[in-house]
Amino acid sequence: MVRVAALVKDLLVELGEDPARDGLLKTPERVARSLAFLTKGYSETPQEVLNDAVFDAGANHMVVLKDIETYSMCEHHMLPFFGTCAVGYISRDKVIGVSKIARIVDVFARRLQIQERLTEQVADAIMDVTGAEGVGVVFKCRHLCMMMRGVEKQNSEMTTSAMLGSFREDEKVRSEFLSLIR
Repeated sequence: MVRVAALVKDLLVELGEDPARDGLLKTPERVARSLAFLTKGYSETPQEVLNDAVFDAGANHMVVLKDIETYSMCEHHMLPFFGTCAVGYISRDKVIGVSKIARIVDVFARRLQIQERLTEQVADAIMDVTGAEGVGVVFKCRHLCMMMRGVEKQNSEMTTSAMLGSFREDEKVRSEFLSLIR
């Protein structure tokens, strides 16, 4: 964290700022702490955040968690993107604790990302930890790199989806999931 703070201080100088002025005195340390939090997903795995919260279900029902607030950082510009995620899976014998779904989303969102990869990583991880018959993941996000620079399209929203197993192979399963998350 000390090295990151020093780099931020150098960046302030390169931008034409005075890191010794009152409002910026502690900015390098604050930015370093902020970046450590926003990228903590590099030091976590889905298995760690799952923490053995796998339970017998006895039936193969669809489980859906939607409106999971998501915050990530674009790997191209290091600007935030944010929105919601919906995750659905059809269990075979096991389900995971509902909060663990959101924690798995955060493992991958708290990295420098592109939304397309984030969507696939979450779907693959849910499939892996649940042994599900199928998994569906949909992200709807707004990207500050689109909104405040470049094309400056403030109302743009990107939607990505990943469908695995029965969610990809069975139109009825996919349709049920998509209707449940609307």
